[in-house]
Amino acid sequence: MLRSLTTSMGIVSVAPTQTVVYLVPRYPPSISTYLYASSLTKAKTIHQPTQSYVHSKSVETAIESTSQLVPFPLLTNGNYTACTIPWRFPSDDPSIPTPTELSWINLLLNTIPTFKKHAENDTSVPDAANKAENFAQRYARILEDFKKDPASQGRPLDILILCRLREQVLREQGFRDIFKKIKDVENANAISLFQNVVHLNDAIEDEGKRLENLVRGIFAGNIFDLGATQVIIFVDNSGADVILGILPFARELLRRGSQVILAANDLPSINDVTYSDLIEIIPKLKDEEGRLTGVSTSNLLIANSGNDLPVIDLTRVSQELAYLANDVDLVILEGMGRGIETNLYAQFKCDSLKIGMVKHPEVAEFLGSRLYDCVIKYDEV
Repeated sequence: MLRSLTTSMGIVSVAPTQTVVYLVPRYPPSISTYLYASSLTKAKTIHQPTQSYVHSKSVETAIESTSQLVPFPLLTNGNYTACTIPWRFPSDDPSIPTPTELSWINLLLNTIPTFKKHAENDTSVPDAANKAENFAQRYARILEDFKKDPASQGRPLDILILCRLREQVLREQGFRDIFKKIKDVENANAISLFQNVVHLNDAIEDEGKRLENLVRGIFAGNIFDLGATQVIIFVDNSGADVILGILPFARELLRRGSQVILAANDLPSINDVTYSDLIEIIPKLKDEEGRLTGVSTSNLLIANSGNDLPVIDLTRVSQELAYLANDVDLVILEGMGRGIETNLYAQFKCDSLKIGMVKHPEVAEFLGSRLYDCVIKYDEV
C-alpha cells in the first residue's frame, strides 16, 4: 500500500504496493548526518560457541561464527539474488561486456590507487610497499581481463565477484585490514562524542520525537511502528556511523525492552566495522555501572554474520546468525552495499528496512536520485 510521508525534508520518490521507498534529499555534513544513517538489530541469546566473547553479568553476548555459511532463514522462498542493479540481460552477448559491467569495472579500477596507498602504509605487513604494488597490478589485470571476457568466471559478473576478488588479492599479499588505522581514529573520535549524543537525545521527553531525532530522515513520519521486540541490524561502517548512529538507536530499543542483535562482518573489508571491532568498542562506551549511559545491555547481542565483503549475499551467513534470526520481527540492512546494491529488493518473512546513502553515480542513475541522497525502503509483511 502507499503511505504518505510529510516532513520538512521532502520526499523525492514513493513506490507503490506494500513496499515504500523514500529518497531523502542529501544533508549538510555534520555529526547529525551520521545519526540519520543509523541502522538497528535485535536478537535472542543462544549457546556459547567456541571462543565466544561474553561479558560478565550477561551485559551483552557476542556470538562468533564457528561454522559453515547457510542461507538467512528469514528470506522468503523465491528468486533471491544479491544484486539489485541488473548488469546484463539474457539477450546480451556473454562475450561482450555490457555498458553497466564496464561502468562498474571502471569504478573498481578507480579505487585501486586508494587501496594501494592504504596497503603501503600497513606496518603490520613486511615489505608492504612492494606487496601493495603487486596487489594493484594483479587486481587491475583481473579487471582489465573482465573487459575482454566478462564470462571468464563461468557466471555473470556482479559486485560480489569484483569485491571478493579484491579481498582475495589483498589477502594473498598478506593484507588483512588496510583501513585499520583510519577505523581506529574514527572510532576513538566517535567514542568521545557518544555520551553527549545520548544525553542530547535523552533530553527529548516525547518518545516519538526522541526516536525521530535519533534517525531523522530514515524513520521520520512514522514510516512504521517500532513495536518490534526482536530486531537484527546488519551494521555497516566503523566510526560515527556505528557509534553515533546505530548504537544510540539500539540503546533506545533496549530502553523500550527490545532485544537487539548487531550483525557485523567476520573479516575486515574497507572501513566496515567487524565483529571483533564491536566487542572492543562496546565496553568503551559503558558507564561505571556497566550500562550504555544508564541502559542495560543484557538484551544486546553482537553476532558474527560470517560475511567478509562490503556487500552481502544473504544465502551465505553464519549458522549462529541464522539460528538467532528465527524469531526476529524486523530485519534492517544499513549502508549502500548491503541495503541498496545487493538487497534493495530482497523479500523477508518479517518486516524489513533497507537504508543507505547513495555514493556511486551508477547507483544514483539506477534509482533516479542524486549523489548523497538517502534511500529508505520499508517492506511490511
